[in-house]
Amino acid sequence: MLATEILNNLAKFPHCILLTRVGQFYESYFDQAIEVARLLNIKLTSRVWDKQNIAMCGFPLMHLDKYLKVLVEQNKRFVAMCEEFPRYSAHGQKPEFDRRVVRVITPGTLIDEPFINQYENNYLLSISADGPTEDMDGTFSVGLAWIDVSTGEFFAKTSSREALKDDLARICPREVVLDVKLQDEFLHPIRQLLVDEGYFVSYATPSQETPVKDSLVTTVTPDDPIKPEEDLASTPSAYSPEETSAIKILTTFLHANLLEHMPRLSMPSREGNVERMQIDSHTIKALEIKESTREGGTTGSLLSVVKRTATRSGTRLLARWLCKPSTSVKEIQARQSLVAFFHARPHLLSDVRQFLEEVEDTTRIVQRFLLGRGDPGDLVSISRTINVWSTIRRCLDLERKMESSERGFLLSEEWSSVDVLMCRMADLQALETRINLALQDMETVDQSKAKDEEGNDNSPPADEEESSKIGCKFDIPSRCFIRPEFSSHLTSLHNTLVDLLEQRWKMERQLQADYVDAPSLTLRSSPAQGMHVHIGRSKRDQTAVKISPLFIGISESGSTSSYFYQPWSSLGNQLVETASAITNAEKEAFNLLRNEVSAFATDLRRNARIMDELDVTLGFASLAAEMQFTRPVITDDTTYEVTNGRHPTVELGLLTSGRVFTPNSVALESDSRLHIITGPNMAGKSTFLRQVALIAILAQTGSFVPADHAVIGVVDRLFSRVGAKDDLFRDRSTFMVEMLETAEILRRATPRSLVIMDEVGRGTTVKDGLAIAFAVVHYLVTQNQCRALFATHFHELADMLGYSDSHCGSGIFQEVGFFCTDVHETDDNHFAYSHRLRPGVNRDSHGLKVAQLAGMPESAVLLAKRALDALKGRDHTGSQQLSALGQSLTSSR
Repeated sequence: MLATEILNNLAKFPHCILLTRVGQFYESYFDQAIEVARLLNIKLTSRVWDKQNIAMCGFPLMHLDKYLKVLVEQNKRFVAMCEEFPRYSAHGQKPEFDRRVVRVITPGTLIDEPFINQYENNYLLSISADGPTEDMDGTFSVGLAWIDVSTGEFFAKTSSREALKDDLARICPREVVLDVKLQDEFLHPIRQLLVDEGYFVSYATPSQETPVKDSLVTTVTPDDPIKPEEDLASTPSAYSPEETSAIKILTTFLHANLLEHMPRLSMPSREGNVERMQIDSHTIKALEIKESTREGGTTGSLLSVVKRTATRSGTRLLARWLCKPSTSVKEIQARQSLVAFFHARPHLLSDVRQFLEEVEDTTRIVQRFLLGRGDPGDLVSISRTINVWSTIRRCLDLERKMESSERGFLLSEEWSSVDVLMCRMADLQALETRINLALQDMETVDQSKAKDEEGNDNSPPADEEESSKIGCKFDIPSRCFIRPEFSSHLTSLHNTLVDLLEQRWKMERQLQADYVDAPSLTLRSSPAQGMHVHIGRSKRDQTAVKISPLFIGISESGSTSSYFYQPWSSLGNQLVETASAITNAEKEAFNLLRNEVSAFATDLRRNARIMDELDVTLGFASLAAEMQFTRPVITDDTTYEVTNGRHPTVELGLLTSGRVFTPNSVALESDSRLHIITGPNMAGKSTFLRQVALIAILAQTGSFVPADHAVIGVVDRLFSRVGAKDDLFRDRSTFMVEMLETAEILRRATPRSLVIMDEVGRGTTVKDGLAIAFAVVHYLVTQNQCRALFATHFHELADMLGYSDSHCGSGIFQEVGFFCTDVHETDDNHFAYSHRLRPGVNRDSHGLKVAQLAGMPESAVLLAKRALDALKGRDHTGSQQLSALGQSLTSSR
């Protein structure tokens, strides 16, 4: 029977590793067992089926999570979970088992596995790339749909072949699903992109059924529960054909893999390209928004520096905001008002943050319930979270009353941002009361859950004396999660159990009284001997029982004996049946409560999203107070004016080492929208460029910014050309990568964009590089007409642009300004970098000073200095002159 079921499941799921539940083990068979044993580093053995040795391996139930991490997360395998379900043919007989696959676990369909990152979304993304149509830009339209199965957050959007790489970097999916017909299309551009970027790709055959109704999309998105109502009029009304196709692919894949755990899907929130700042994939990495390029983790990233959130779901929302800042002035100002409100009330900020620390990850708990999973501990978490939400509302109401009392009036405008947030929260106190009245003492549930998580400690509790005496294998519930008063059926069962336990106690005392020569006599139960009378200590204790016809010997050892006693066997079986009935009744009660909570899923999710937004804005307020950030003025024009701006990540790094960051100001306006930045190496040009971009990102997420003053016109797209390196895997040199990034910027930047470019043209000859740099600046000024910073070591570029020392401007382009950093030297040959920008051009890069700091041998540095002095002193343009110079320097060693 088992062999037949395994072979059938292997045939149904040929692309999966099949793990079959057999008792307290998960096992793998046939050729798969060899692979599983190798991947998990466990023993490979065999068993005989039909007179043949079959390879097999297995591991205990308790190690499932550890080995799933190895198979799914580390080795990207699909794992089909085959569970066993008892089937009783007759009362009292051992059950037979039906086995079926209940779920296929893939990297993108994790639900509540312990190895899922609680502070990040685990997105599964589908891409509809079949039969693309051309949009106005002449690029292919691509449909995207992505979902976090662990939270239920579901999105859709229309992208393009050109922008797909950027969307992938922002969404950061764990798994990408394509139409199965692309599986053999190795040269398809979408598939090539996914392979080149290292994404894990799966395939699905899309269903022909319409996955969603062609009706209005969700008006309140998961990211913006307080989106201004007037902004909703601009929300697109229906899914595009590309989006619908992507949704079909995604839902088909979910149905095929979640099987019995398939949840009810909400309508995908349609994400547009207009209401969010578009940040290209290179910029996300170069600016280290989510991950540090040096450390490989979040440490040192913008996310790690600005993170002051108290909840896991709040951290996930913060990461999404940083990767797609808003372009709606009203939305940004609404967030700023909330930040300013708590920034002005540090005592209230501290209190609410403390309350938020007690909030559970409600979105993931609700999703577990919708997936038919979860445990009583999750019910406790929901109840406590609802209570915290109510406490926060009461705290805010009390603060409002106190302020009104102190002032004699209340400034409603100050409280408007909080009111908008709180008025959309659903009142769920009735659900909290329902859960509290249904569950036993909360601490009991927590302790039981903790024991389960720490190793399934099934030993009886010290205060359960009766259960202990019956035997640790006797299945009487030592901890009941559901109150007996939950239903009349449970009440009756608990009364029956109490009565039966009393009868057992009386029977044992009566037997001890009747057989006074056997004081060690106890009533016990064990799997091997069933209900039996246990006698120990000495032979004398056993004499009276042995000669009694009421007892039938079962086993005997050197110091103990066991006997069958019919009255106890009958009473013990009643106890077992009653305990089993209580367990089943509690399961039914839990399922009922789970369904009741699931009915409030929409309200719970909305409240959770509102609290996430509150958490993020509280974090912004705390950050502003801690790092002296200021509230920027957000406008709908193309102004970018920052006074004494600071790089948030670099500043924090310097503070930890006791140093101070040098701030800089910048004003990118219509009459000076592109700045040429020159100066020595190591003088802070690249830091300044990144600082300008990061301030724009923070401002449009709703945060305060590291500056004394800031006026920022909304940026629609942010581009950077910094930090290029070669890509040997795709046969691209450093210069080729640099040119690809530059071309992308010139093609896509708009007048509302912000561009930062560092040392364009450095990877080729000086003349070629200078020519390219000039052409790029010319195109940015005349064609893109965007705000831009252009750092370079080509000092001749300033001359080509008609630089004049008299007014530090360009004689060719009025829109171009020139700024630089310096090196200050002393008479004793010491020097120091001046990171403060000044108007003008610095024509000395001071590269030899950097070489000296790096520890280059002194003789090499001296030779380089002589060569540089000689090159500056004469015009060595020809090969013969340069050859003569080289010989001269070499001969004078």
